[in-house]
Amino acid sequence: MDYSPLELFGLHLVELRKVHGWSQERLALESGLARSYIGGIERGQRNLALINICILADTLGVTPSEMLNFLSHDTKKKRK
Repeated sequence: MDYSPLELFGLHLVELRKVHGWSQERLALESGLARSYIGGIERGQRNLALINICILADTLGVTPSEMLNFLSHDTKKKRK
């Protein structure tokens, strides 16, 4: 695999969060997940569970499949 799914998922989450104009803190409050956990996801440091993908999707008003649709965006670029 020549990409990091965790990093790409994190970048996609940032994009979805910013569409709402939300901070990490706001997403944490709305979802019931810890802000530090959200930050870890966005930095590609967390391998989150399916239930948390579903919680984030519900909170952001998208389907769980949209949360996993990170390869179709400009997030294909690798972080250095």
